[in-house]
Amino acid sequence: MSRISKASVGTKRLLLGRPFRSDTLGDTHLPKRIALPVFASDALSSVAYAPEEIFLVLSVAGLASLAFAPWVGLAVAVVMVVVIASYRQNVHAYPSGGGDYEVATVNLGPNAGLAVGAALLIDYVLTVAVSISAAAANIGSAIPFVNTHKVLFAVGAIVLVTAVNLRGIRESGAAFAIPVYTFMASMAVLVVWGLFQVDVLGRDLQAESANFDLVSTHGGAVTGLALAFVVAKSFASGSAALTGVEAIHNGVPAFRKPRSRNAATTLLLLGVIAVTFLLGLIALAVQLGVRVAEDPARQLVGAPADYHQKTMIAQLAEPVFAGFPIAFYVVMTVTAVILVLAANTAFNGFPMLGSVLARDNYLPRQLATRGDRLAFSNGIVLLAVAAIALVVVFEARVTVLIQLYIVGVFVAFTLSQLGMIRHWTRHLADEKVPAVRRRMLRSRVINVIGFVLTASVLVIVIITKLFAGAYIAVLAMTAVFVVMKLIHRHYATVARELEDSTWEVVLPSRTHCVVLVSKLHLPTLRALSYARATRPDTIEALTVSIDTAETRALVREWESSRISVPLKVVESPYREINRPVVDYVKRLRERSPRDVVIVYIPEYVVGHWWEHLLHNQSALRLKSRLLYERGVMVTSVPWQLSSSDGRAEKVGDEPIVGRWAGPEAE
Repeated sequence: MSRISKASVGTKRLLLGRPFRSDTLGDTHLPKRIALPVFASDALSSVAYAPEEIFLVLSVAGLASLAFAPWVGLAVAVVMVVVIASYRQNVHAYPSGGGDYEVATVNLGPNAGLAVGAALLIDYVLTVAVSISAAAANIGSAIPFVNTHKVLFAVGAIVLVTAVNLRGIRESGAAFAIPVYTFMASMAVLVVWGLFQVDVLGRDLQAESANFDLVSTHGGAVTGLALAFVVAKSFASGSAALTGVEAIHNGVPAFRKPRSRNAATTLLLLGVIAVTFLLGLIALAVQLGVRVAEDPARQLVGAPADYHQKTMIAQLAEPVFAGFPIAFYVVMTVTAVILVLAANTAFNGFPMLGSVLARDNYLPRQLATRGDRLAFSNGIVLLAVAAIALVVVFEARVTVLIQLYIVGVFVAFTLSQLGMIRHWTRHLADEKVPAVRRRMLRSRVINVIGFVLTASVLVIVIITKLFAGAYIAVLAMTAVFVVMKLIHRHYATVARELEDSTWEVVLPSRTHCVVLVSKLHLPTLRALSYARATRPDTIEALTVSIDTAETRALVREWESSRISVPLKVVESPYREINRPVVDYVKRLRERSPRDVVIVYIPEYVVGHWWEHLLHNQSALRLKSRLLYERGVMVTSVPWQLSSSDGRAEKVGDEPIVGRWAGPEAE
């Protein structure tokens, strides 16, 4: 093997590690104490930015509007409680791990399931972009260098998470439990200790922005319908706290038995913790007088000229842990870590959903293929590229990205709840046992409430965020939906074409071999030998005359060599090669439609990429053209040049990973 080959293989193994056998793929069944941090990291991480988004949107209407923050937070908490109660019904009814896609497909039909799939795919991409950007913002609040290079930091973090997932390092319980539980502990200490100091000890704790005046973006007071719109938009942004709730439904098969009960219990724990942190942080922010603004330079009156607006978590942690800076840095670090873990959850959810959609023929089948490390590598790379594009385009600004966020997840929520209503209605029609019917009726009532509430939130989100950026997410979901429909139609068409039972197998009457000749050299002689070995009915050599002198010299050499195969010369007045050969083959087919024509094309096997530019160009173009002719087979006859020595070992070391399912799988 050449040194270049060894280097490329070594680099791949360094990055990805050694490949895993397929039979090592197994399920990891998690207890509740481990499942909580594994599946709840996304939902818990939203606590780091959802309260801030409530304050940020309200700031548009000025300082007086911040009085609505607790009520907006309470409304978000109510929605979260209802959604979690609804999903507790889902995990019992559909414990297979198909999630909202399965619920919508089974109960509402393929189009509804496809809409859920498209919405969740876009939402997963936005989860990575928002979470990583929020992590950059939180780290930037403690380290100014990161703040000035947020895009670079975010792109680097996405690349790092991508590399980790490509190596197949899964969400191990211990790896997830430590940072998630540390984050939960830090948030609990921050809220409890902060409120204890203010309300019990009577200390006058103030955020660094508490003495700033906050004016509206319009310069005047915002009242009436305008204020109501701002409050509704704040509620829509705060509803980002609900993202990630569906992850537990998708991960039911990973729980220990009884899986559904354990998943439902984990959902309950998640709801209690998330609601407590959400309301606690909002209450603490109100007590400490936190000011956050969309445009700090214009809205924050009294702020220094060089003032850098920190995140809400940073503004709360500084006064609460004054005199103990280590605690401040711990809070900011674990907040950034859990945001990165939330992004990692998307790196598991997106490829998994993509593989399900690919198996259902809605996405290219390459997305259903596992790589060397048993991860869905193609899906991971696709997610990373899309997330990096969003981060770069929107400059890692959480406030801008969050306008695109949560539309998809509430589409999934709403359709899932509607599907569950139809599920219970269908089962109630056949159920006669009174106790079971009462349980079903109670579950249906919960799902009806969930549907009404999530549909209402979806309407509010679309109305308030559509022109602020949500239209981009809507257009993206629509485009993905249409593309998946077209892919499914294509696969269905190909399947019908390949399974046509009316076709009768008719053996060809004769075989006619045509060996293409440019010069009388060793590749040509090998092609002639291979053609003879197939024992065709007729065989002939064919050359295209471009230069009369060269053609005459070839004919003389051919005759003197006493090769028994006749040499046919076709003229090419316009110096083309492909068209004269194709026309000649067509004439053979027209004379004998039941004959099969086999065209042998000598090809060079080269060892360097640049040699492909110097050889085989005409052969490749001719081959691709002949493949469209019915009744014509094309056979390449390789001739290995000396530069190709050692390449076979490289090819042998790099097997094709996956299952070949025919040409459509390529």
